[in-house]
Amino acid sequence: MAPVPRTDVLLAVFGGPHRTDLVSTTFRLAHALLDRGATLQVWTCGDATGLTRRSLGDSKPRNVVDWTRDHPSTAAVARGLIADHPGRLHWYVCRFCSDERGMGDQIPEVRRRPPFTFHEHTQAAGKALTLGVC
Repeated sequence: MAPVPRTDVLLAVFGGPHRTDLVSTTFRLAHALLDRGATLQVWTCGDATGLTRRSLGDSKPRNVVDWTRDHPSTAAVARGLIADHPGRLHWYVCRFCSDERGMGDQIPEVRRRPPFTFHEHTQAAGKALTLGVC
């Protein structure tokens, strides 16, 4: 198992992201930190592991109000952030949580880690911020 790289910030995202503003908060905060030059790791647990599952594809289902506009899926947004900030954004999902929820098939840019390694991630980060429920 590869060592966890040192980062400025760890964003730990827990719970059901589509029940609140957790999705937009996560992506906006990640984007803002990266724009300011920070290094970042995102760890998702629980239903938040679904944000980067491969089955989401590149686009959300079409919106009947704006039928012709393409809206990227959360997996596509995460993939774009990782591609735009090589070596500065590392995205992880809890293997147990993703498997338990049938979300084990993640986009290739995301690494699945056993839950007991979360401690390594907190130790590798200068600051840790938890979003969602614990």
